[in-house]
Amino acid sequence: MCGAGKSEVANYLMSKRKFGFVRFGQITLDKVKELGKNPTEKLEKKIREDLRKKYGMAAFAILNIPKFDELLQKGDVIGDGLYSWEEYLVLKEKYGNNLVVIATYAPPVIRYQRLENRAKKHGTDKNLRFRSFTKDEAANRDKAEIENLHKAGPIAMADHTLINNKKITGLHKQIDQIFKEIYGKKEK
Repeated sequence: MCGAGKSEVANYLMSKRKFGFVRFGQITLDKVKELGKNPTEKLEKKIREDLRKKYGMAAFAILNIPKFDELLQKGDVIGDGLYSWEEYLVLKEKYGNNLVVIATYAPPVIRYQRLENRAKKHGTDKNLRFRSFTKDEAANRDKAEIENLHKAGPIAMADHTLINNKKITGLHKQIDQIFKEIYGKKEK
């Protein structure tokens, strides 16, 4: 869910090893930029839901597969922000056991606090990866993503689940353990 720490996990993994990177939600933000508008939760929600009406519930997986395939020719890839059950199914069918899903969980009260403080922590974010949300905006987004985007499925079926409710060092230790399981003890 938004504010759980997905991007922190991706950034930390990328600091450990060279990975390709695909951010699922970048498609939404690119559409916002195409429209020449400022990102708002209302506009982003409309774009996400319109794309899914056009391409189906697996839209973001379908639209990102060419990016994944291109990057996979060079090595492993991190996908940040797998949302819907249908996206999970499309990617699982295409990549099989090579797809490893890591869910990052934090309780709503912690996520909402993080989201409200993002602007202070990250300042101006030209890539729009770390946008701030009010508690109400975040709660509304949670509801919409669970009810309309079937977001719970990939979380429930994840190969690994990180609990991100304490200090960042605790999250990093969990990531290190998963990294060792996937890549072995030789890599740092």
